[in-house]
This record gives sequence, C-alpha cells and structure tokens, in this order.
Amino acid sequence: MASVDNHAPPLLIGCAAGFSGDRTDAAGPVVDTLVRRLREGPAGQRAFLIFETLAERTLALAQLRRRADPDGGYEPLLDAMLRPVLARCLAHGIRIVSNFGAANPRAAARHIARMAAELGADPPRIAVVEGDDLSGPEQLAQLRRELGARMEGLRIVSANAYIGAEPIAAALDAGAQIVVCGRVADPSLTVGPAMSHFGWRADDWTRLGRATMAGHLLECGAQVCGGYFADPGFKDVPQLASVGFPIGEIDADGGCVIGKADGTGGLVTEATVKEQLLYEVHDPAAYLTPDVVADLSQAQVQAIAPDRVRLSGIGGHPRPTHYKVNVCHEGGWLAEGEISYAGPRAEARARLAADVLRQRLAGLQLRVDLIGALSILGDDAGRALAATHDAGLRDVRLRVAASHEDHAQAERLVREVVALYTCGPAGGGGVRTTLTPRLNTVSCLLPREAVPLRFARVEEPVP
Repeated sequence: MASVDNHAPPLLIGCAAGFSGDRTDAAGPVVDTLVRRLREGPAGQRAFLIFETLAERTLALAQLRRRADPDGGYEPLLDAMLRPVLARCLAHGIRIVSNFGAANPRAAARHIARMAAELGADPPRIAVVEGDDLSGPEQLAQLRRELGARMEGLRIVSANAYIGAEPIAAALDAGAQIVVCGRVADPSLTVGPAMSHFGWRADDWTRLGRATMAGHLLECGAQVCGGYFADPGFKDVPQLASVGFPIGEIDADGGCVIGKADGTGGLVTEATVKEQLLYEVHDPAAYLTPDVVADLSQAQVQAIAPDRVRLSGIGGHPRPTHYKVNVCHEGGWLAEGEISYAGPRAEARARLAADVLRQRLAGLQLRVDLIGALSILGDDAGRALAATHDAGLRDVRLRVAASHEDHAQAERLVREVVALYTCGPAGGGGVRTTLTPRLNTVSCLLPREAVPLRFARVEEPVP
C-alpha cells in the first residue's frame, strides 16, 4: 500500500446495483455522470463503479446453480447489468468492483473477459478475490468445531465468511481494472477502492470508519435516492419510476458527499441519507464490519446543494478479531396455496375454507392469512386472526402455508388447497400453489487467521 496521499482529489464511486435482481438499466446514467465528472474534474481524479448483488441466501442459491452447472454460480444478471456499460467504463478508466462472483468468481471473471472481447474492447485486467468460501472439507471441519451440535445432521449448501476490503485494495494496487468478489461485506466494495486510491493503512480506523459509512450509504443502490423511502403525502419522491442510483465523493480523510446520477428521478436529502445511514444498524456507536468498527453516534448530515448531502462526524475503532460466517443448509420444503372468495359473505367463506384445511391437514403447522382482511400484521400461530371478527368483506384471498422436512407431507397442503374447488365453500377460484425447497442459516465467528484471503488475476483466452 502506498503512503497516504492527503492531496489526492476526491474519489468518485457510483453504485449500479443494491441486490441480485436490481434494475439492469441503472448503470447507464451512473456511468454517463462519472464520465462527465472525470472530464470536468481535476487531474488525477478516479472513478469506480460498484455492483452489490449478494444477500444472506443469495450465495446458497448460487451454490445450488453451480452444482447443476460447474461454469455457473455467479450473478445471473451479470450480462444484463454490465454489458451496456463495460466498454464505456474501460475506455474512460472507470474501474469496476463487484461481488458478481457469488459462488464462482473465476467463472464470472471469465464471462466478463469474453464480454469485453465481444464488445471489441482491449482485454481487461481482471482480478478475483478468494478465501470467503469455507465449504471445503478442512474449513467445514473447523466450522463443526465452532458450531458443535448446531452442525449435526445439516445438509450444507454453502459456508462463507464476510471478508473485508484489504484484498480488493491489493488487487487494485496491482493494476486490476475489474475486481470480482464473492462474499465481501457490502461497504468493503467502497472501502477497498478508497484504501487503494488514498494509500490508507489497514489500521487507519477513523478514515476506514468514514469510508465504511460512505459505502453503507451506497450499497443499497436507489434506497438513498428515494427508493424504499416514498410514502405519498408524507414523503413524496419525484419521478420514482426513473429513480436514480447514487454517486459518492470520498475525500482523503474519508468524508463523503452523496449525490445521484444526472437526469434521473428520485432525490437525495437529509432524510433519505438518515434513513439509509441507520438501515440495518444495531448499535450506532459500534457498527461491526470486517474492516473497522464504525462509530456513527456523532454523525452529522447536511444538505449542501440540491441532491447533494454531506456526511461527517463518523469515527472508527479497531476491527473485530473474527469474521462472521453464514452456513446455509437444506431446510425442507415450503408449501403455499391461495384461493379467492368474492361477493356476499366472502370473508365467512374464506374463514370456513381455512377451518377445512386445518382439519384436513392435522399434523401440519399452518400459517393462515386472509389477504384483504389480515395478512402482513398476522402471526404464524393465528392468534391475531382468531381475535378478529368477520367484517363482512366482499373480496378476500385465503393464503395458507406450511413447512416440513418431508416433501410428501408438505405436498399434502398443495393437494388440499386445489381440492377446495369442489370440496370447499361456495365460489372459490383462482387457485395457485407452490412447493419450494427451503434454505436455513446458522452463523458463527471464525478467527481472522483461519480465513486466508488472496486475489488472483484471471483472463479468458480469446480465440
């Protein structure tokens, strides 16, 4: 790592995805804005584009895809998200950092190399970050020692550590234009580029804490720009259908200003930043990440211009001595069935149908919802539904769900909901059923030294 450059111009980081399945047209306006700002900005300014596409179970689903196809297991929307902007990023020196790799970072890197060749771009320097995947025999043995009885009998699908920014920064220092990761902590996608650009040490806790919270604001994509924020008449958001994705400016001390892509909808205000700042944070004085324990208890949020908000007052403390590890395992089957009732006494007929299913499916613990009467605010045990009275609603959809380790037992629910067509109350229709394999999770902590990290350069030979 180079020495700290206190005079380096602010680093530009745009985010083009906040989860797997996010909008595939988000990157275009972000890249256009980054290109303009690089052209108009000071010499030596750099820009990055990040994609955050993993959640707690996404990796397990990716591992299942890799089992079916050894060349699969990475972000399924990789091509749709990246192809429209890849050549433009390479041409303008915008480097890309993502966790596209999921369960197969090397395959994702090879796909990106082929994509670049198809677009007529020069072969990019691509690095993959490895070490988060702990599903090998040696690592699983260590996890069994840590988890003890909780690991007994589990059919493991995936095991991954939430690793940090150091290998990302090392890959960038080595010249990588694109860094493909598996399970890194979401803010680390921002911290890695900042460490490399400014030359920060891995124990510069204050700067790392500040960059971590900048990454936290960026990591969920449109959320800080009005997505997942709008509440008509209370928190209005203009042009939500074309909501923009964020761009952060990080300075040499780690301070940041958050804005959004030019010409897009949404808004960046003190309120949107505050909501995202507190999102998924349990202790504002000790936000644990693999890079640093960030302290946002003294955070200050200030609008400095339309759609530009400065975050300051962030501190940092030494990072945890352990990595968090998620172990996903097969969890049986989830059965769901729905049927609609409409017209006079619709709610009474839906409640009767639920009673029929309870009697027919003895031995299964059912979750019963009356969509239109009580669903989101209900509970698995059905106490809330039992405590409410028939309100005489004329448009009700019954939803029933159950989980079971045995496929045949779960399938009973599917069959019984279909049978309500002619064996249940009058006027039921529009039956839909699903039977889905479930994934469950157990978590533990592993010492950092037990999770060796590395990066490697990957290139796809072009015929």
